[in-house]
Amino acid sequence: MRIISGKYRGKRIVAPKRLPVRPTTDMAKEGLFNILNNRYFFNELNVLDLFTGTGNISYEFASRGVLHITAVDQNAHCVRFVAQTSASLGSEIKTVKSDALKFLHDTGQTFDIIFADPPYAFTAKECEKIVEAIFKKDLLSQDGLLIIEHAPQTDLCSLPHFQESRKYGSSVFSFFGWE
Repeated sequence: MRIISGKYRGKRIVAPKRLPVRPTTDMAKEGLFNILNNRYFFNELNVLDLFTGTGNISYEFASRGVLHITAVDQNAHCVRFVAQTSASLGSEIKTVKSDALKFLHDTGQTFDIIFADPPYAFTAKECEKIVEAIFKKDLLSQDGLLIIEHAPQTDLCSLPHFQESRKYGSSVFSFFGWE
């Protein structure tokens, strides 16, 4: 995997094979960050990366100047890898080893962007629990976005706060917000 833009552009990140992950493709990341670039000033954002895996999305945010990034994963190897990679890049990504729903239940912090990349086996019902937890606790800022990456066969358009979906190859990003 590689970082596609920003100050770490072109940097290759090699994750250990033992990590149970499916990194977001370059094409999908490019599409996602083109959308976000037209909406936000990255250096002003507070970002939460749920199910961070290799930290692929967190590194893209850091490369674009986001200073406040929290990366959450329940796998200790993933969390350790993200912490080590973040340190080697010279960025400060806060890593948390936790189940995503437990983290959402326990945190009181508000985020401008929440990116969730649960396993593609997650059903719409399981994704709905993420959406509900975030909006019931007001964890998303008023102009914020929740983005869930999921498989094309998982339809999230009937969930509360849904705004739109974008498909990039075998990845779909569904966007949720207050408006």
